[in-house]
Amino acid sequence: MSDLAFRPEADRTFRREAIAGGTAAASWARRNPGTVAAGAVVALVCAWAVAPAVFASGDPLRGVPAQKLRGPSLQHWFGTDNLGRDLYTRVVHGAALSLSATVFAVLIGLVTGALIGLVAGAAGGVVDTAIMRAVDVVLSIPDMLLALATITVLGLGTRNVAIAVGISLIARFARVMRGEVLRVRNAPYVEAAFASGVRWHIVLFRHILRNAYGPVAALAAVDFGVVTLFVASLSFLGYGAVPPTPEWGSLVSEGRGYLATAWWLTTLPGLVIVVLVLSTQRIARALQKEAR
Repeated sequence: MSDLAFRPEADRTFRREAIAGGTAAASWARRNPGTVAAGAVVALVCAWAVAPAVFASGDPLRGVPAQKLRGPSLQHWFGTDNLGRDLYTRVVHGAALSLSATVFAVLIGLVTGALIGLVAGAAGGVVDTAIMRAVDVVLSIPDMLLALATITVLGLGTRNVAIAVGISLIARFARVMRGEVLRVRNAPYVEAAFASGVRWHIVLFRHILRNAYGPVAALAAVDFGVVTLFVASLSFLGYGAVPPTPEWGSLVSEGRGYLATAWWLTTLPGLVIVVLVLSTQRIARALQKEAR
């Protein structure tokens, strides 16, 4: 009986908390309409990547020659290309390849760079000096040049583009992580953990890494849009997927020969890339602001 007596009060408390949470979320959305719009753009593009057939049920590889180079219309939102393929369908189906390469590249840079910076900052001494001198050398090489050199070794393909871009990101993540580790490792709670006999690897991951990963994660959020542009640029240069597989950079590249007669072939896929990059940057800035 006591449980039944208290249940209505618990339900009312839950409803009040839910209403308060919803009101706070609505208030935040009204104060940050740009961030909400950016989140909607990112969510839409992610939905394209996960379920492209829901948004564009056509075949991205098959065209109708009689409908080639048609401008944007209600039937073909982004127009058609020189083979009569629906450009909107190709953009939607190309999202999976472009975004997967971006995520893979960021993960390579984030995980590898964070581990290198963690080891360098925690070890100190000669190990730190040797690792960071190597990082400085890598940072002195332009990212595009380093990625192109890596692709030359690995070969063409979207997977190799992602690996090459990820390798070019390692040094910057290592530098940021090392700086945060140096800040955290002399904190009183870390010294207390060492003094109490806790093993070094437990202190490293439970105390140092746990309190040093924030700025590195923020850098990953900021770099996501930049990496999207980076991957598209390499695909534009012909290092990505082999035609006729749709990929955002290659779609922009395919339309270069038709700029005078079919502007939509380069403009609309390019606008999709630009809007996504700007949206991710807006979200990253909002996350950084909230973290402060």
